[in-house]
Amino acid sequence: MDDKELILKAQQGDKKALARLVKEYEQTIYNFAFKICRDKNKAEHIMQETFYSFVKSLHQFDGKSKLSTWLYRIVSNHCLMLARKMKNRPFVSMDDDDGLFEEKYAVDWTTLPYKSAENEELKKILDNAISKLSPEYRMVFLLRDVEGLSTEETAQVTELSVPAVKSRLHRARAFLRKELNEAFQG
Repeated sequence: MDDKELILKAQQGDKKALARLVKEYEQTIYNFAFKICRDKNKAEHIMQETFYSFVKSLHQFDGKSKLSTWLYRIVSNHCLMLARKMKNRPFVSMDDDDGLFEEKYAVDWTTLPYKSAENEELKKILDNAISKLSPEYRMVFLLRDVEGLSTEETAQVTELSVPAVKSRLHRARAFLRKELNEAFQG
């Protein structure tokens, strides 16, 4: 059964279809939430909130976009709400060594052992730079450059115009470039 059939059945109250959809997307949702909030507990909380919102509003899904795009929008909204709630507290723990590049995202440098120290250093520098982006810019950067969504899909997820997505992405990349240059010069 494909997503369209599962969605239709779930909208009609089929709990098994709903469970299959949740199972199919839970890892994607968790990974994306983790990349944005960069904390396992927050990512789990956001994943639960996302699926609660998903179940509650599944009847509103009209199929005009991909289900994954619709779910990315829900995750994005929950992440931004959490960031706003925690404005007075750091959104990212600087002690968190899990970061954006968990083992499954890292390049396998086992064939070049002398490079592993350099790779770890680069991951830390890049992860630190990404953590400095505001959640709104980080979201656009992650959707486009990490998740690989198109500009149009990113605009749909974030409910921004295409020019606004391009602008935020340009600014995020420029900021990251500046941070990386400073890290390598200092």
